[in-house]
Amino acid sequence: MPAPPSTGSVERELAIEQAHVDAVYARLSEATRAAQQVATEGRALFQSDRANFVRDEDGTGLLERDVFAFQAARRLATLDAEHEGLVFGRLDRTDSEVRYIGRIGVRDEEYEPLVIDWRARAAEPFYRATPSEPMEVVRRRVLRCRGERVIGIEDDLLDGSGDHSDLVVIGEGALMAALARARGHQMRDIVATIQAEQDEAIRAPYQGVTIINGGPGTGKTVVALHRAAYLLYSHRKRFENGGVLVVGPSRTFMNYIERVLPSLGEDSVTLRAIGQVPNDVITLEGERLDAPEVATIKGSLRMVTVLRKLAALPMSPENELRVSVKGLVLTLRTAELDRIRRAVWRVHRPNGAREHAERALLDALWEQAVGTGVLEVDDREQFDDLVADQAAFRMFCNAWWPVLEAPAVLARLADPAVVAAVGEGTLNRRDQLLLAESYRDRPSWSVADAALLDELVHILGPVPPAEDDTTTLFLPDGSEVTEVVTMADRLRTRPDHEQSGEPHNTYAHVLVDEAQDITPMQWRVLRRRGPQASWTIVGDPAQSSWPDPEETQRAIEELIGTAPTRRFRMSTNYRSPAEVFDLAATVVTAAWPDADLPRAVRSTGIEPLLLTSTPDRADRTVVDTVKELAEEVEGTIGVIGPSARLGAIEALLTHDSGLDAIRDRLVVITPLQAKGLEYDAVVVVDPDQIVAEFPGGVRILYVALTRPTQQLVVLDVNEKALPGKWRAPLNA
Repeated sequence: MPAPPSTGSVERELAIEQAHVDAVYARLSEATRAAQQVATEGRALFQSDRANFVRDEDGTGLLERDVFAFQAARRLATLDAEHEGLVFGRLDRTDSEVRYIGRIGVRDEEYEPLVIDWRARAAEPFYRATPSEPMEVVRRRVLRCRGERVIGIEDDLLDGSGDHSDLVVIGEGALMAALARARGHQMRDIVATIQAEQDEAIRAPYQGVTIINGGPGTGKTVVALHRAAYLLYSHRKRFENGGVLVVGPSRTFMNYIERVLPSLGEDSVTLRAIGQVPNDVITLEGERLDAPEVATIKGSLRMVTVLRKLAALPMSPENELRVSVKGLVLTLRTAELDRIRRAVWRVHRPNGAREHAERALLDALWEQAVGTGVLEVDDREQFDDLVADQAAFRMFCNAWWPVLEAPAVLARLADPAVVAAVGEGTLNRRDQLLLAESYRDRPSWSVADAALLDELVHILGPVPPAEDDTTTLFLPDGSEVTEVVTMADRLRTRPDHEQSGEPHNTYAHVLVDEAQDITPMQWRVLRRRGPQASWTIVGDPAQSSWPDPEETQRAIEELIGTAPTRRFRMSTNYRSPAEVFDLAATVVTAAWPDADLPRAVRSTGIEPLLLTSTPDRADRTVVDTVKELAEEVEGTIGVIGPSARLGAIEALLTHDSGLDAIRDRLVVITPLQAKGLEYDAVVVVDPDQIVAEFPGGVRILYVALTRPTQQLVVLDVNEKALPGKWRAPLNA
């Protein structure tokens, strides 16, 4: 067995690794210069001052220029990406081969690998090897780098059966060291610490549906993101061309993870918060949340029926069409107009059916005219021209069958009379009043509204382009441009609906994180983005904010259908200290006995601190607690509480000069916004109010309690400063 390392041996090992990392970055600089040279040559390959016509030979030159520019730009984008920790691992094998593992593959002048891409098969032992199954690996080493400098080494001895007396083993093991380090505001790329059960899920076949379940802190999100990168690497053509959509619960969460995939060498993934997924068909701003009761109504599948009735409800009171042909007055009244509308709607979506609707009107008018027996015009085409050219007919059609835009249609729900008409038989009276109230004086569309707007776009069909919507190949006279726009750029940004006829983009793979919070209406949004996609679905029902988890499960099962399915369970909680997780587990299992509880592998020796306060002193208690925690932890501090309390707490934290030095370490959020996030220390404020405010009840409190990586403080707030009701399971 190797002997414990001395100070000198640690320094020698650091120097050895630094020399290799220096060689990698030197080689990377050479590759960057080569790519820049190709880009320069590509721009100079073809020059033309022609602005009004292109010869055949000009087109050939432009194509060659585009190819050079596109390939060079793509290579530079990879090489210029964030490369902190470019080389993060090393394998010493039983056959004496040494393999370095990193974010992208790098080769030397002889085409020998300096770094193996972490997604390559040769890198698998870095994640999957264990002491019981070492996979021909003697030592696994993790390099911790800051920029281009190696600052630390962590080793695992995996095969101690041979004579390895000359092998230096340093540190307590990569995973536990990574967990002990302070968190920042963005997720760390812990690709170097992925364990065997996680790696199995990452490298699972892409076909069908892959479901990754596990309790808080089990690394589900990390696994899912690395799976996306692995699929792009292993099936490049399929997923780069078809696209990968990654969906998370909030914009805060997406900002938190946004650097993970680019740091792995992948920048072709689309990241969207669930409320922004419909941005390909409708412009949405902000992340306003409805009151829980209203969000539950809007998320229910009952809204499909409501929206279909709403879309079919006439926008204007036009109830009669009257035209005159050769002195004969022809009239279509309400009943006939409604029949025609229903007949056209059964076959066509309204925004693409104007021509069909007009044809149906002309058919009805012709039948009426022929039935009188007095019309002198016997040519149907002439009759149609005579009617269609009349201002009365055109004005009627404009009002009776207008182009419908989803925001304008949904905004009609602000009228209680409209809600009553479309909600009859579907929503009870209370739900109707709550729905109408939510649209009166609204500052913006809510996250729940995004799914309703997307549903309406699907019902109504795409808005026809204006007749003067034209594009030109050539620049206007006098225009100047200093960038190259290639045909590849145009193809990559062309909306899918130009090819499929649908208004929304579609993807080859859809990855959904925090899936337990996706409402049934939001699942419909996602299904439209991946009708032929493979899926990765990540979640934990015990953390669900949706009041009916069984309804969510039915939506997932409907999505899966008969597709091949594989399930993975993440069983180890890497985030939460055992002291924190034991408390959280006791609370959640009292309300949710079937909760999937992972095993916490760390212990800090610090028990959660349970405090009480009266309402008038609660905010000051939070500030004082934050100051104390800032002395005890190095990283971020999250204050999680009910919406009604956070404004005052945030204002007090902002204006307290004693917090100036640590202000960038503080985050104030609701439990819903905290989904998927983690902080070194957490203060949970007024747990009883959290349970009362959010539809998930205790399950949402469970989310808040499991965010800290080191310390947890819980503050009960009530008039008598007594322990809250949520503590009852702790005393059982």
